[in-house]
Amino acid sequence: MNDDEPAADLAGLKAEHRALDERIRFLSAEPTGDQLELARLKRRKLLLKDHIERIRDSNVPDIIA
Repeated sequence: MNDDEPAADLAGLKAEHRALDERIRFLSAEPTGDQLELARLKRRKLLLKDHIERIRDSNVPDIIA
């Protein structure tokens, strides 16, 4: 596995997370926003956040002090 791959994956996931955040803000601002769509987007955003954190954690070596 190449060291550049996690960084590229991480950048793509962060970009998707930001795009979801913008879409959620847009739907939340609309008085007739689709609540089901909003819940689905929020769930996807949380899953992305968890995945990003797992990638970050896997890049930090376990050091016993």
